[in-house]
Amino acid sequence: MIIDGKLFQEQKIEELKNLIKEKDIKIKNAVIVVGNDPASEIYVRNKITICTKVGIETELISLDETISEDKLLEFIDYLNNREDINGILVQLPLPKHISEDKVARAINPNKDIDCFNPYNIGNMVIGNNKIGTDILPCTPMGILMLLEQYNIDVVGKKVVVVGRSNIVGKPISILLTNKGATVTVCHSKTKDLIAELKTADIAILAIGKAKYFKQEWFKQDVVIIDVGINRQEDNKVCGDFDIEKDKYKDFQGMITPVPNGVGRSTIVALMYNSLSCYYKQNKEKSKTNKLLELQTNFLKEQEDNKYRIEQENKCFLALVNYMQKKLS
Repeated sequence: MIIDGKLFQEQKIEELKNLIKEKDIKIKNAVIVVGNDPASEIYVRNKITICTKVGIETELISLDETISEDKLLEFIDYLNNREDINGILVQLPLPKHISEDKVARAINPNKDIDCFNPYNIGNMVIGNNKIGTDILPCTPMGILMLLEQYNIDVVGKKVVVVGRSNIVGKPISILLTNKGATVTVCHSKTKDLIAELKTADIAILAIGKAKYFKQEWFKQDVVIIDVGINRQEDNKVCGDFDIEKDKYKDFQGMITPVPNGVGRSTIVALMYNSLSCYYKQNKEKSKTNKLLELQTNFLKEQEDNKYRIEQENKCFLALVNYMQKKLS
């Protein structure tokens, strides 16, 4: 059975579009692209197209690849302080002279729609994993949403994640653990990968090697989540799992195709993170307004008390003067 990312995306676009329209939500994201990486440009274009469909505005900022790290960080700070910007995304990869870690840390956590800031990663680890409220890594969140859409229960299931990247492998292993799955993370140092894969109820493949994983390495009823997007010599796109395009429909278990699988759900997750950022900023504004109100009320109360004390003092002095006159 095919886990159809394209159909899932279409359904979620309609849901989000209706929600944004019904609640009159105004979201604007800033997307920064440094340099002229063709793959990045295509991916960013796809993101902007989908966001536009649901009613999320995007400000695309293209910067020269020679920009210094300090200048980029200054520009991010400028966007952090712009009230009209709800989300900030810096498209990776970045030129070698710019630290991706510094860039991730520079983004305001409440505007971090890619969920790269360590603050948001920490929140994810401790279990703040509510979609549409918490900010989560996009690809892992998209995977969770696909599993939920197809009623694939992960509680008590054996999940094997192959790949330990900060973007996919590590966060999805944490999210699934938080959901009640028993998770094994495999990587280049794993001694017997095939033996591990044979035990998997759900396998998440994220190593970026075209058609690396063979069908005979898995149980027949396995759920395959293929995160890999690889371009072959004939320029066709394929995943990490070894299967021909016309054979997906005959797969005995469940599988995400490539293309139209996890890539589609990742962009959906980006939109949900945009919504989460919007809500968090409005909550902060509400808190700030409440604090200002309390401060104003306190100052007014202080002024009222000051006036009352002054009047009491005047009355007391008047009484003293009156008594002195009487006694004299």
